[in-house]
Amino acid sequence: MQKVLVSGSAGFIGGYVVEELLRRGYGVVGIDNYSKYGKVAKSYDNHPNYQFVEGDARDTELMTRLASDCDHFIAGAALIGGISYFHAYAYDLLAANERIMASSCDAAIAAHKNGKLKKMTYMSSSMVFESATEWPSYEGQEREVAPPLSSYGFQKLAVEYFAKAAWDQHRLPYTIVRPFNCVGVGESRALGDEEILSGNVKLAMSHVVPDLVQKVLKGQDPLHILGSGEQVRHYTYGGDLARGIVTAMEHEGATNEDFNLSTAESTTVLQLAEAIWRKVKGDDVPLRVVHDEPFEYDVQRRVPATGKAKRVLGFEATTSLDEMLDEVIPWIGQAIENGTI
Repeated sequence: MQKVLVSGSAGFIGGYVVEELLRRGYGVVGIDNYSKYGKVAKSYDNHPNYQFVEGDARDTELMTRLASDCDHFIAGAALIGGISYFHAYAYDLLAANERIMASSCDAAIAAHKNGKLKKMTYMSSSMVFESATEWPSYEGQEREVAPPLSSYGFQKLAVEYFAKAAWDQHRLPYTIVRPFNCVGVGESRALGDEEILSGNVKLAMSHVVPDLVQKVLKGQDPLHILGSGEQVRHYTYGGDLARGIVTAMEHEGATNEDFNLSTAESTTVLQLAEAIWRKVKGDDVPLRVVHDEPFEYDVQRRVPATGKAKRVLGFEATTSLDEMLDEVIPWIGQAIENGTI
């Protein structure tokens, strides 16, 4: 049985990744310091092939020890949040995440040289394309356009430079994956999240899907939307992203390559709001909208090219927005009842 180290295993995408790895028969070692949500229970906590270590990815000695006994390392640990994080934690997003990445790479380089680690899979972000002026954003465009304006986007671009530098100097094989707009269940209000009012409702995580869902469920009418509502996103199911990440990790054709992982379907925020409104309120209640001042780093278009992942990995995100909302809306409703959002 091959073993995979997953840092950030208690996180939003990390949870989907661990589930997918276990489903495919891997042994999984997860590490997380519970800094974002506090201690959370996962469905796989007692799985016989899952080992959890509570620790900090900046602890290079610990990371080296864990990575040396694993065949793969998916580096997902990072300080990350919704768009409000980009403002509230602009420095921390750069400083903490650089330390996490340097420690992870130091550990992986040592584990590749002296242990059995074969490859490092890096979790980047669609935010590397933050300054794009032409779409769709294709693999390689991140080095052709101006660097990201937000410290978060800039640091995610730095992650990709870490990957290539570790290969150039130490011959540590890599794969870079860029998830786009993950939608799913399992995310709650972050411990350090800034409380921001949108109309009469506090934003949940400043992630558009859970925020709009909770506002509709709490009866907000008219519905408050940040900005024009014409912002374009590609909402991609967490389970699909996990399938793409694990496929990229294990695929021979993915070595020293980078991949956008996303649905091919574009959706505006207004279209998303309409879909959520109809599912909760039905067709008889008209949707009325109020436009609030957007955040500074609210990228207007985030549209990926998805052809490389399909061509090389055989990966396509197949879950529709309709299916995602059927799962997410009841989950958000329960979270509101439980007081976690």
